[in-house]
Amino acid sequence: MAHALLSFSVVAGLLTIVPGLDTAMVLRAAVGRDRRHAFATAFGVGSGTLVWGIAAAAGVSVLLTASELAYTGLRIAGAAYLIWLGVKMLRNALHRKLSPVAMTVESQPRGLIRAWARGLGTNLLNPKVGVFYMAMLPQFIPSGTSHLLAGTAMAAVHNVEGMIWFTAIICAAGLARTWLNRDAVRRAMDTITGAVLVGFGVDLALGRR
Repeated sequence: MAHALLSFSVVAGLLTIVPGLDTAMVLRAAVGRDRRHAFATAFGVGSGTLVWGIAAAAGVSVLLTASELAYTGLRIAGAAYLIWLGVKMLRNALHRKLSPVAMTVESQPRGLIRAWARGLGTNLLNPKVGVFYMAMLPQFIPSGTSHLLAGTAMAAVHNVEGMIWFTAIICAAGLARTWLNRDAVRRAMDTITGAVLVGFGVDLALGRR
């Protein structure tokens, strides 16, 4: 079991550091809000990853590979959500500046919950994450081992690696906070992240398994 976890951690670690949607979301939160919102977003992404991993280990997400209708429905819902988030960020970048009042409101617990929910929703509504786990876990789970136990352990390992990576990103953003706090930089970050989200959403809507 230990060897299987180590092997999986290498593959999952390499995939974690590849720039993608989750990284863009966390970086945007670190730049546009603060460290707490960035960590809340990261925990949301990690929560979604853990749910997908446990679901795959329990066999629940096999539905995505067996049912074209289920996969398509989740894919369209995820694409719509990503495009909505992206368009919202693009509108913010074009028409608004983050005021001190907005920063105060977003510092409240409700803002942190929203950041967590945004990370969670982005991950859960991406069926490719579920398909990834369905394809990868069977390759690493040793025979004679509980699929649920082993799959959950591997999802937890992937989650820890993700949090380490996100922590590095958030800390790096913190070191450059003075420069990153400029309105022009924030608008640029919203524009880039919004475009990435829209791009991922369109790709998800048009793509197939």
